[in-house]
Amino acid sequence: MTKILVTGGAKGVGAAIVRALAAAGHDVDFTFRTSADQAQALAAEIAAAHPGRAVRALPLDLSDKAALDAFCEAREGESYFGLVHNAGQPYDSLAAMIDQDRAEAAMQVNFWAFTRLAKSLMRAMIRARAGRIVAIGSVAALRGNAGNAAYAASKGALISYARTLAIETGKRGVTVNVIAPGFVDTDMMAPYAAYRDKMQAQIPAGRFAKPEEVAGLAAFLMSEPAAYVSGTVLPIDGGLTAQLGVHR
Repeated sequence: MTKILVTGGAKGVGAAIVRALAAAGHDVDFTFRTSADQAQALAAEIAAAHPGRAVRALPLDLSDKAALDAFCEAREGESYFGLVHNAGQPYDSLAAMIDQDRAEAAMQVNFWAFTRLAKSLMRAMIRARAGRIVAIGSVAALRGNAGNAAYAASKGALISYARTLAIETGKRGVTVNVIAPGFVDTDMMAPYAAYRDKMQAQIPAGRFAKPEEVAGLAAFLMSEPAAYVSGTVLPIDGGLTAQLGVHR
């Protein structure tokens, strides 16, 4: 039986990933920051649906470096087969207007927290010669979009780091990959509700992704058939990054 850690697992894509991993037979620890009630409800739901699965909801503020260090030190005695870094912090601003403190806060949650967690958990994976590391990136890191400079940079850093980590750990049986979702139908899209129809019209698939579709890819990357998939960036965007984006 294998155990996987998911960050930001209480709601949205994270909750879908936790459900998919539990359904696939994994024990799951997942972190949450403010959604304590949702986190406990999710753990109870999975316990009822999958008797025998161990699912724990763990409070953690990834922006708090001291809390993150303490969390990682507490986990080092445990053996995790997988890590899914799903937690993310948005920050939209034109490059000329970037607030450095807010940009650095997004970088801490989106990128530096991933490097700290991976550093801690990969030691047991390397010893076991088996492990899976997945970071949830964004198509924003693959295509330029006005107002996304700082956020895209944080997700681009994930890609560069993950590729290097895949090379460094490959011979030890550890795979490292990045999933790059496009627009996903979650609460995070609420601020764009007025533009939804226009946005969907520009996506070849004509719709936003379902959280379960992203979760299905994460679950696959934790499976045995995915053992030879490493160092990749996998867009799940309905064809968005495949097109030029220039419309007649």
